[in-house]
Amino acid sequence: IGYANGYSFQKRQPYWVAYHLTIDQATNRVTRRTNDFRPDPSVPDSPTLDDYRRSGYDRGHIAPAADMAWNRRAMHNSFYMSNMSPQVPMFNRGVWRLLEEWVREQAIAEKAIYVYTGPIFASTNEVAVKIGHPASIEVPVAYYKVLLAESEPRKMIGFILKNEPSDHPLSQFACTVDEVEERTGLDFFTSLSYDVQTNLESKVEIDKWRLK
Repeated sequence: IGYANGYSFQKRQPYWVAYHLTIDQATNRVTRRTNDFRPDPSVPDSPTLDDYRRSGYDRGHIAPAADMAWNRRAMHNSFYMSNMSPQVPMFNRGVWRLLEEWVREQAIAEKAIYVYTGPIFASTNEVAVKIGHPASIEVPVAYYKVLLAESEPRKMIGFILKNEPSDHPLSQFACTVDEVEERTGLDFFTSLSYDVQTNLESKVEIDKWRLK
């Protein structure tokens, strides 16, 4: 409950997570953050807390805990280590946190949104940093978010942020969903008709998203 996880056994973290966030869920906080980080019993060789200990990286949620505060079980599920990815501390606690807060604001403004989030890894000609025991959790070079607003007229927006601290406004990280798909090799919102999907994924309309 709470989110779907497209977990990578090779990278030992999600390629993507997806969830539907409504205005009621974004405003109805029935539980506090639990901080009960633990291995995922449904994932063979699940990452553990030891894999991140003294690594220099945060256990960064891909499905944010704060987006799951509407349900205790959803909050509990968000702390599975299968939902974590190694994030630079001041990225996780800085610009990435601001983006997560902005996403919740959009769920309230739009009444409901669909969200995809995940990592972007080093290209094949780059040296990948890895953590863990053994070192098998690859540190992403960047992260993405993709949003679809259900209310008419429908709209989409993507974001790509390097896994590093930044003081830049969120608008500087906005991009088309097409660009996120090109960087990740993923195809989002395939249930939409081809024409609708093609039209929405090729646009980034910052003003319509109240983005500064």
